[in-house]
Amino acid sequence: MKTLVTGGAGFIGSHLVDLLLKKGHQVTAFDNLCGGWMKNLAEAQQHPRFRFVQGDIRNRNSLEGLFDGVDWVFHLAALADIVPSMEKPRDYFETNVDGTFNVLEAAKEARVKRFLYAASSSCYGIPSQYPTPETAPIMPQYPYALTKYLGEQLVLHWAQVYKLPALSLRLFNVYGPRSRTTGVYGAVFGVFLAQKLHGKPFTVVGDGKQTRDFTYVADVADAFYTAAESNLSNDFLNIGSSGHYSVNRLVELLGGSVTYIPKRPGEPDCTFADVTEVQQKLNWKARVSFEEGVQRLLSRINDFKDAPLWEPQSIERATENWFKYLSK
Repeated sequence: MKTLVTGGAGFIGSHLVDLLLKKGHQVTAFDNLCGGWMKNLAEAQQHPRFRFVQGDIRNRNSLEGLFDGVDWVFHLAALADIVPSMEKPRDYFETNVDGTFNVLEAAKEARVKRFLYAASSSCYGIPSQYPTPETAPIMPQYPYALTKYLGEQLVLHWAQVYKLPALSLRLFNVYGPRSRTTGVYGAVFGVFLAQKLHGKPFTVVGDGKQTRDFTYVADVADAFYTAAESNLSNDFLNIGSSGHYSVNRLVELLGGSVTYIPKRPGEPDCTFADVTEVQQKLNWKARVSFEEGVQRLLSRINDFKDAPLWEPQSIERATENWFKYLSK
């Protein structure tokens, strides 16, 4: 297949690029390099079936000719992070909604065979049901979650009206090598691994008993590939690990001392995907256990040597608007 990965230099996107090449496909990675890095594509760049195109999904002209002859489109390009989405909601709307519209239009005009969208489990907000099924109420707590959900609605509408063969995957707490560490106060793994490298205590939010459905990135890439091979369309599916694990358990596996920082508003005490639908419809299931995934990351801890070192005071400053906007 001739495949296109938007956001292909990013965390999940670059793993998907590697998998597609391994499976024998032609791959074009499209990225504006705001949240992605060329170093993530170091291995792919050595491959004759790979090419990289720099551009921005907000610019319709930059997509010109990109979709010609493409069979599968994996749309992962997006702005992430909670705090910046509250501070600059227009940027998030223009990228995650308008940008998705541009990609959909290009895919429709090119008559691609499959369109896969990376949605976010943050659309569920603070769920009242665990494990959380796809039928749970949609309650986004901040603009990032809202714009990713609006992007999903566009994808499903294009599947319904224009018969675009599209599927949306709602991802739960993806972690693994190449995870992004830049920007305002990053994801927990990047924060903790940088702290471990510097011999600093882990900054645990609240009491650390909150649990997350940590899903290893290789499993997520496999989910996208499995979805692309299927005939399922105009549907949305949870992608999770089949379990949930406390932050205290993560600290135990990483090994180190702890300092506690205030619990943040708008964050659920638990994220836990009901994966019944994806198991039944795609025969997909995550393979990498949480313990194995953490050990894989620890074996590559030096990859995080340039990650910012966060301490309680700098976290407080960086998340000030989190409390300002989301406190009830």
